[in-house]
Amino acid sequence: MTAWVYILASRPYDTLYTGVTTDLARRIYEHREGLIEGFSERYGVKSLVWYETHQEIDSAIKREKQIKRWRCQWKFDLIEQMNSDWNDLYRAFNQ
Repeated sequence: MTAWVYILASRPYDTLYTGVTTDLARRIYEHREGLIEGFSERYGVKSLVWYETHQEIDSAIKREKQIKRWRCQWKFDLIEQMNSDWNDLYRAFNQ
């Protein structure tokens, strides 16, 4: 089963949300439409700025927990390795 670790941002260098899912398109849609109560809804964290694919959900969960412990700058650097302009990747991923 494919799993994804992802990071959402409210805007560049601002509030981030790190999550894990087995259906990235559905999960990001839920965040964007405010269907998930909590942190992402409260802080307007809706732009998909980074994601990573894993073959096993256990490795994705382990990676998510690792990233959540990181300093903000490390997360910013990770995002910029994939997405230097902080573009919303949802549309490109969801086509």
